[in-house]
Amino acid sequence: MAEFLQQLLNGLSLGAIYALIALGYTMVYGVLRFINFAHADVFMVGAFIGYYMGRIVPEGTFWGGMIVLLVAMLGCALLGMRIQKSAYRPLREPTELKLFVVLGALIGGGLPFYLTRELALNEFTPAVRLLLVWLGAETCAWLGSRIKRSVILWRTPGGAPTLNVLITAIGVSLLLEYSGQVFFGAAPRTFPRVFPSRNFQFGELVLSSNQLVVIVVAVLLMLALQFIIYRTKIGTAMRAVSINPKAAQLVGVNNDVVISFTFGLGSALAAAGGILYALNYPSIDPLMGVMPGLKAFVAAILGGIGNIPGAALGGLILGTVETFVSGSQWSTYKDAIAFAILILILLFRPAGLLGRFTVEKV
Repeated sequence: MAEFLQQLLNGLSLGAIYALIALGYTMVYGVLRFINFAHADVFMVGAFIGYYMGRIVPEGTFWGGMIVLLVAMLGCALLGMRIQKSAYRPLREPTELKLFVVLGALIGGGLPFYLTRELALNEFTPAVRLLLVWLGAETCAWLGSRIKRSVILWRTPGGAPTLNVLITAIGVSLLLEYSGQVFFGAAPRTFPRVFPSRNFQFGELVLSSNQLVVIVVAVLLMLALQFIIYRTKIGTAMRAVSINPKAAQLVGVNNDVVISFTFGLGSALAAAGGILYALNYPSIDPLMGVMPGLKAFVAAILGGIGNIPGAALGGLILGTVETFVSGSQWSTYKDAIAFAILILILLFRPAGLLGRFTVEKV
């Protein structure tokens, strides 16, 4: 019995992380009806932001850990909104790409990258180099956009097919992964101890403080998400855009703001998942988001893609099942179990556990 409870506790801790990542998938799908495959790599970026912040704040303190968590969530929220604006928005609506904006971004980002990499490689950490490149590109792109009568370099028609959006999402995912290898290096890094670490003994049951932090933070973030969606104006706007974007726009909802907020909120949750994942598995690298991202996607399908409580439920179920399998004689199949569950749910209940069957008009 003690072993069962211990595995259940470990499974809930892992499932809470999957649930946080799955919530980002399901929110973007609920609003835009496509899967943001770059979401798993935002999870990776959040872990690396936490890694560099953990070297600045006092180690092993509660408030230091909270600062690391909040900074990672803020950084990934900005990253998610930038990905939406740069990669997905041009596929959703007509966009003019202006010459001075492109040149400004290339010069503003390329110059700091060259200077810090070639002339002062040992004086700047990869995180500082990345921040300088980001700030330079954003600043010079903004200056380029302020120049009147900018020369139009390209005009996108908008309304791209769903397949184009999916291919773009995969491209953004690869860009983040290999950019991470350029800036952070391909070698694994040991995640610092950002929260106090100790074990609590309850008979034969052992609860680590990291597991407790994971479960408590995940539950609080899920409750906060529910409050935002069902008790705030922006949450009402998100639900309106999810149901009918054109009707929402007609009644005064700014769809661009809502979509950017959705990407930012989902990316912030992915960053929190990255920090919590690194607490329990303190080895991070630029490809660390691939497998957790795929499993979180399965969790979103399991609970019902587009359904927020379903994503949380799917993450908890998947994490618990995976943990019990890894503690059995079939431990070598712990990664395969997620995809076996995906096949079963698609065969017997394609809408997911809490999803609803809908009829689409063609």
